[in-house]
Amino acid sequence: MSSTQDAAPCGVSALESPAETDVSRLQAQLSSLRNDRQRAECMASIQRDAVQLALDLLVTHPDLRGFFRMFVKRLVDDSGAHACSVWLLDEATNVCDLWMANIGGETLIAESPGWASLELPRESMTGHLSACAECRTGILEYQGEDGRLPEPIRLFNRESGIRTLLVAPLNLPPKTLGWIVLSSVEDSVCECQWLSALLDATARQATLALYYSRLVEQSLLEARRQAVLEERNRIARDIHDTLAQGFGAILMQLQAAQRGASSFPPAVSKSLETAVDLARTHLVEARRSVAALRPHSHEREDVSAALHRMVDLAKRTNDVPVELIIDELPAFEAGVEREIVGIAQEALTNAVRHAHARRITVRAGAVRGVGFRLSVTDDGRGMPRDRGTDGFGMTSMRERAERIGASLTFVTAARAGTEVVVAWQPAAFAIPRAAHGDR
Repeated sequence: MSSTQDAAPCGVSALESPAETDVSRLQAQLSSLRNDRQRAECMASIQRDAVQLALDLLVTHPDLRGFFRMFVKRLVDDSGAHACSVWLLDEATNVCDLWMANIGGETLIAESPGWASLELPRESMTGHLSACAECRTGILEYQGEDGRLPEPIRLFNRESGIRTLLVAPLNLPPKTLGWIVLSSVEDSVCECQWLSALLDATARQATLALYYSRLVEQSLLEARRQAVLEERNRIARDIHDTLAQGFGAILMQLQAAQRGASSFPPAVSKSLETAVDLARTHLVEARRSVAALRPHSHEREDVSAALHRMVDLAKRTNDVPVELIIDELPAFEAGVEREIVGIAQEALTNAVRHAHARRITVRAGAVRGVGFRLSVTDDGRGMPRDRGTDGFGMTSMRERAERIGASLTFVTAARAGTEVVVAWQPAAFAIPRAAHGDR
């Protein structure tokens, strides 16, 4: 006689009823949901605290360095990490460099006394961050001996006892502004997920602060640029309405007098002709000033024409022989010709008025096809070695040379004359700026 026995459902113990199984599964699901909710609430709390900290620090430390100094210090304190460093990316070169570091609770920046002595593998780290595509998309965790790190960094981690590195990008799509690197000398400072969330929240707020600071800086630069442009336009209007118009009126009166000069003695006629040339020259200079201050103006005089004009006038108004030698000239960048002409005019005027020279030579020409060299040489008494404070003319020449990235050299000796040399090259072939020498 055989008896039958109901088989238990697959996966259910013979001692466990289907109802009990469903309850266990439901409890497990509820526990998982509760854990997920707690985790989400924890992450939200971290983000909220980071936002509040950022707002508080922006009020108390509106300068970017002060903000980051306190923000990074708080990150190190809350995470228990050994060190934290901030690396900023230069968009033009796509290379980053260390900007700030908090090591053992002490914050260091470029101006800090111990900055130069920081024993950090900076070059290796900058190269790694600049070239690492993964570092731009999210937080990366490295072990101290991680094979993805360059050998100098692994060696530094080994010698410093660093066990873990967390790298968080300062991302504002599509740009990466830099990175925050958090290092620990312990295997686990805290739960890795929590630490990553803390670093992520910090990096987000630091990115916004950095971006906001750069926007403000750009806005201030634009405001200053507009203010400079308005001032240049105002000066240009003043020169046009006063000096240029005044020289124009003087020139008209002198030319009217010149038309009746047939009855004047020869010496008076010559003086009148010289006065006409002077008025015309300064009218040209006034117009050139207006053109330089208002770049859209098309009134301009090239270097060759300007040198011929000023040398010709020097010959007619002084007894000192002036020789002009002009070789082939290079192409000039915008704004360079005016500064060169200004330097030449001042150097020639000084030689004529103060050198007591018997001869003056002005030479201009190209250097190696792209550069330019201008020299004004005299055989006069030379400049005193103890000149004290330079006059406005020499200061003006130096400022003009600096504006175009040219070198300005004064070579002089007692009773041996003076040579003023200005050398300019395009930006791609930049040369050292103002230098001084004595024969």
